[in-house]
Amino acid sequence: MRFLFPFFLSALTLLAADDYPLGPDSQPREGVPKGAVTQMPPWTDSKIYPGTQRDWWIYVPQQYVPSEPAAVMVFCDGAGFVKADGGSRVPVVLDNLIAGKEIPPTIGIFISPGAFPTPGGKPRSNRSFEYDSLGDTYARFLLEEIIPEVRKSYRLSTDPKDWTLCGISSGGICAFTAAWERPDQFGKVVSWVGSFTNIRGGHVYPSLIRQTQAKPLRVFLQDGKNDLDNLHGNWPLANQEMAAALQFAGYDFRFEFGDGGHNGKHGAALLPDTLRWLWRDWAKK
Repeated sequence: MRFLFPFFLSALTLLAADDYPLGPDSQPREGVPKGAVTQMPPWTDSKIYPGTQRDWWIYVPQQYVPSEPAAVMVFCDGAGFVKADGGSRVPVVLDNLIAGKEIPPTIGIFISPGAFPTPGGKPRSNRSFEYDSLGDTYARFLLEEIIPEVRKSYRLSTDPKDWTLCGISSGGICAFTAAWERPDQFGKVVSWVGSFTNIRGGHVYPSLIRQTQAKPLRVFLQDGKNDLDNLHGNWPLANQEMAAALQFAGYDFRFEFGDGGHNGKHGAALLPDTLRWLWRDWAKK
């Protein structure tokens, strides 16, 4: 069933909550070159988030050529995205779409939120502070710490249209915030069940979008009618407000609204087509 809200650019897919299987583009294929995923040494010397430690990984496609700058896709909550047999199977999707020349050779950077070690106990997460806060702090963390480290080994594009930020839940608003603050560096955003609610002030984005000259961003939003509703706000309504504001301001965006809950099932099923949509004109550059 397809249902079109009058202010949305795209029809919104309404499916049963369990009706989001991974498609063929998310399955390993014989003969497709497989990229290499490397777990990097833990990042323990952050100046932006002092005292935190975090795991991170880099995916490099076989098609990467050092003489040609690669596109980049950064994933918040990286541990949940990096597994080839995980819920979203990002490395497999990248392998298949790069091999099919549907997207350019893309280096994936998967970053976990920071945590503070505690003596003899579970580390204290810094996730909400990093992801839900407004401002340019997380963008600075990427641009001043992580990205320079990656550039030591790989040649990355300098065109913001080649850079995508992706996240789920609080990671979704984090991806949007970093691009909103630094559109000169990040040109594409993917948000699954994004937390555009009042956890740390993110509910203001629809008004900010409407009152600010449109920035050069291409934005993909996904949410479901059974997403969260709690003291911080209503996630489905917040994402619908975001979509309405993006349309009002003239953004290049797409919003897929199903009936799933606060999870990555719908977003993962849509990931191959999401990347195709984001990169639909890359060959014309």
